[in-house]
Amino acid sequence: MPKNTWFETVLEAQRRARKRLPPSVYSALLAGSEKGVSYDDNTAAFAELGFAPHLSGLSEKRDQATTVMGEEISLPVICSPTGVQAVHPDGEVAIARACAARGTVTGLSSFASKPVEQVVEANPQTFFQIYWLGDRDRILQRIERAHAAGARGLIVTTDWSFSMGRDWGSPAIPEKLDLKAMLQFAPEGIRRPRWLAQFAKAGYLPDLTAPNLVSPGEQAPTFFGAYYEWMQTPLPTWEDLAWLREQWARISGGGPVMLKGVCRVDDAKRAVDAGMTAISVSNHGGNNLDTTPAPIRVLPSIADAVGDQVEVVLDGGIRRGSDVVKALALGARAVMIGRAYLWGLAANGQPGVENVLDLLRSGIDSALLGLGRSSVHELTPGDVVVPPGFTRTLGAT
Repeated sequence: MPKNTWFETVLEAQRRARKRLPPSVYSALLAGSEKGVSYDDNTAAFAELGFAPHLSGLSEKRDQATTVMGEEISLPVICSPTGVQAVHPDGEVAIARACAARGTVTGLSSFASKPVEQVVEANPQTFFQIYWLGDRDRILQRIERAHAAGARGLIVTTDWSFSMGRDWGSPAIPEKLDLKAMLQFAPEGIRRPRWLAQFAKAGYLPDLTAPNLVSPGEQAPTFFGAYYEWMQTPLPTWEDLAWLREQWARISGGGPVMLKGVCRVDDAKRAVDAGMTAISVSNHGGNNLDTTPAPIRVLPSIADAVGDQVEVVLDGGIRRGSDVVKALALGARAVMIGRAYLWGLAANGQPGVENVLDLLRSGIDSALLGLGRSSVHELTPGDVVVPPGFTRTLGAT
């Protein structure tokens, strides 16, 4: 009998990903920085929150549909952009197809391994993510390409402090898979024959380049080559971010822009002043400045401050549908997931990503049922038990 590829939790997908992926690839997905305090807190914080359920008079119908940056989605979960990866040969195209199949948005990173044209073809509901890398002319070139491909919105990421060290060690990742690198990593691939067979069947190995950083047809830079250039680029100002917002609006006819990585109330207010459509409350999955609080801890103060002026999305630590409901009750319009869908992709390709989205949808439905809510839009802070000292308010004036 064929092996059952369905998994019942995101953590089971993670366990399967660990068994399937070469250790270096799996370790790169975990990432984190320094001691991993933020990485751990992103998920642990959700377990500190409780629910206040009802026992009768519950709703027979429960609606999860909402909108993010003008896009109608069937559940309040979208896939966050993630960088170049060696998880599966179909990469971001498989992720985009899974999101399309489940009626939601996919985010595509500037550092992604698949070109934006292919991803938008797989899912027209694509938001293109961009870093402040290179001069304004090159940045403008990249967003013009994204718009020409059909991207519906822009995600701007600036929350990065280039913190490299990890107490548990960082994975050895080559700049490119030349003969020397293939010989070096051959033992890892041999120990993961199913992963190797997938790429062999596709006819290529991961090339570790970033094709969306250049014009179509140009030689794509390696991930590390682009990363080094990013490190050398002068950091953006709020005026730069406002300029980027204006350029996208001009190119796209007023299209939406999300600023990703907000943790402080004052930064959220500045994002509103810069004309952003949405903000993502995020600490970059715990990969940025370690000991930054989990996004769910700072979400309530940010939502209270600007939630009536800008769409607020939470990104970080989502592993269950109940996590999604807690975030929505505390002020988020929707959530973004990253590692969760990558583990699903590793476990079973496109169906694995769909499996993750189905699990979150089911968990959201169960939580709505217990809370007596007929829609995600009915959730309130009163649905969640928040212990004393849980929340953090950063940058309030």
